[in-house]
Amino acid sequence: MRTLLIQLILFSFMLNSCNSNSTKIENLLTETDLLFSSLYPDNEPGAAVLILKGDSVVFEKGYGIANMESMTEIDGNTFFNIASVSKQFSAVAIMILAEEGKLSLDDSVKRWFPDFNSSILEKITLRHLLSHTSGIPDSRDRSDRHFVTTATDIESYRYIGSLDKLNFEPGTRYEYMNPTFQLMYTIIERSSGIGFDEFMRTRVFEPASMRETTYFEAEKQIPRMAHGYLYNKESAKFEEFDYGEESFFATKADGGIYTSVREFVDWELALRKNLLVNEETINEAQTPKIEIPEIPYNHYGYGWFIENRPGFPTKIYHTGNNGGFQIYAARYPKQEILYLVFSNRDDRNREETARKMDQIFKKAGWL
Repeated sequence: MRTLLIQLILFSFMLNSCNSNSTKIENLLTETDLLFSSLYPDNEPGAAVLILKGDSVVFEKGYGIANMESMTEIDGNTFFNIASVSKQFSAVAIMILAEEGKLSLDDSVKRWFPDFNSSILEKITLRHLLSHTSGIPDSRDRSDRHFVTTATDIESYRYIGSLDKLNFEPGTRYEYMNPTFQLMYTIIERSSGIGFDEFMRTRVFEPASMRETTYFEAEKQIPRMAHGYLYNKESAKFEEFDYGEESFFATKADGGIYTSVREFVDWELALRKNLLVNEETINEAQTPKIEIPEIPYNHYGYGWFIENRPGFPTKIYHTGNNGGFQIYAARYPKQEILYLVFSNRDDRNREETARKMDQIFKKAGWL
């Protein structure tokens, strides 16, 4: 079935391509399949891979196993925890509320948390939270394993209320920080007047036609859910490595979304069509705000990384890691390319794989 799907997509795409391009397209699809077949064996945790060009899904295939107990195979409808790729959804929610005048990106954190004792928060704005330039340290207590594995957003960010020092002056440096995005959970609730989950469902997921996309909760049934896995060398087995085994799976605004590659396509198309926020707003979010010295040619915007690598057009992307999940969601906006790799094992070189995919696109003449 998996091979047949690729063949049907290939046949359809080639019918609509001129002969001079059909060989390049065929090579692109073949090289992509070979790359991921080599990375994800059939009977191990694997990945869902999808490529969108224009409005057409030109490649979609599942590799490996979603659930090692039931041996359910991965496909385009398998739901993965997309970890920090969730941040762009929280960022868009904040920008929806900014467009409606219910908050301003120049608001101080103190405005939305008047109960916090820390006066430092007066000089930290929502822009700083969105761009990881707040200077807020990650001082969460990790000594209590139960807290680490079960804490919600509010429990996780609570320490910020009594913060007495910053790592640096806000806006002067980049430091990736999950707790600052967890603050958005409460900012969204207080500014909208409704619960976080309801707002995200009715104002973000449903308008984007993401009908089953949801946030993780311990008792919630996730549709067609993949588990994350870690390979144990001693037992020579893959062991479940997600909620209960790894930290902060219960927080939402920084990384709690479960979705599929197919529903993520709906997210991409909603952004392109400005169904959630206007074009000016999304362009601002995907414009560099701060350089990332540790990652050459990379900046951060509001919920997205921006890469301007020599020889390639601008790429907007985000990575996600939690437990056994390893996620990559990248878009070349001007070329209308989206490519997704949602994996439930975190032992592959994601950045090297992304570079190989970029080279495949370039060889096909897409970039």
